Amino acid sequence: MGSYIPNTPAQRQEMLAAIGVSSLRELYANVPEQMLLSTQDLKLPQGLSELEVRQKLTALAQKNRVYPTLLRGAGAYRHFIPSVVKSVASREEFVTAYTPYQAEISQGILQSIFEFQTMICNLTGMDVANASVYDGATAAAEAIAMCRDRRRSKAYVSACAHPQVIETMQTYCFGSDTELVIVPEKDGRTDLEALKGMLGADAACFYLQQPNYYGNLEDAAAIGEAVHAAGAKYIMGVNPMACAVMETPAACGADVTVGEAQPLGLELAFGGPYLGFMAATQGMFRKLPGRIVGQTHDNKGEVGYVLTLTAREQHIRREKASSNICSNQALCAFIAGAYLSAMGAQGLTQAAVLSMSKAHYLAEELEKIGLHRVHQGEFFHEFVTTCPKQEQVLAALDREGILGGLPVEGGLLWCATEVVTRSEMDRAVSIIKEVLGA
Repeated sequence: MGSYIPNTPAQRQEMLAAIGVSSLRELYANVPEQMLLSTQDLKLPQGLSELEVRQKLTALAQKNRVYPTLLRGAGAYRHFIPSVVKSVASREEFVTAYTPYQAEISQGILQSIFEFQTMICNLTGMDVANASVYDGATAAAEAIAMCRDRRRSKAYVSACAHPQVIETMQTYCFGSDTELVIVPEKDGRTDLEALKGMLGADAACFYLQQPNYYGNLEDAAAIGEAVHAAGAKYIMGVNPMACAVMETPAACGADVTVGEAQPLGLELAFGGPYLGFMAATQGMFRKLPGRIVGQTHDNKGEVGYVLTLTAREQHIRREKASSNICSNQALCAFIAGAYLSAMGAQGLTQAAVLSMSKAHYLAEELEKIGLHRVHQGEFFHEFVTTCPKQEQVLAALDREGILGGLPVEGGLLWCATEVVTRSEMDRAVSIIKEVLGA
């Protein structure tokens, strides 16, 4: 790739002279010779022009497969995003991936974060939310760190949680010498009786995903009572879209609520960047990692926004820090806030209801052609069905531009959101029916 740095060789030489060196090589005088590579060693090809680079990247991008119809979720979901969201979020003054240090000169960004925190609290029913973390899996792992102490150092997680969330928890727990215990599932839901028998005096917390990885709704209130009876903290991982129509985590007794905010206005974007949110009760808010933006008034009585709490390992003694999260997803949080503002409570509820009703329609139609639900009971917008000739079914759907369900234990995990039309679902069922010869 050619050089797009606008400085001329003469300007570069002038800058080098200003700092007392004569060449770029002198800048690295303290680096051992064997660690240095020259451009000859790298054998780089000649640089390309801007036009050539664009053509090359466009050709690469065309290799990506974008499905017109998605019937798969498993943690990342395609929802309708009002055009105003991208329009506002792409404004120059808002495009930042970071929470500002100089709070007094960044009032707009701080207010956007404050509004995001407020809306997350409204969705979850919790008392306080932070300015976001990297993604939902990170948020879940960070929640464990909030709950553990010297006496209670064992964490529990439902086997019905997302596998990648469990893997992230395991990585965090390995680093902090915390034992992570997986509570078994029963018929696609957390085994409550097994949980009661497993929780001991050393239990720090239990993590429940609601709806769970298989799309099923858990008895969150009863599980919360069992966790608190053992003296442990209750962490709930939630889909924020589902929160619009379900009982809030706070009503279920959650001490900490976390989740992936990708459904709130963020494109699938081939897997990121996404946005982890964290919220907690008043009694837990000082243990929230990252940053919290608060609203105050200046000496003239005008509203102002400040960094109220930053429980970061740079700001306090390292051995007392429960987290080394040093940043957040400010731009993604801004997009989520813009999305929630554009949708409003009524719009978000409508999107959730449509997603749920369409998923139930799809489940009923699949049932008619022999793809039976593996787990009974209530679900939100995902469900698992049996599926003979699984590979052939997915391949046939793929050829028609439809991304079918995700292969999981027992069958396929299907999903429907408000953007999937009835005709698209009927077409998918017709294709499957033909493959199965039903």
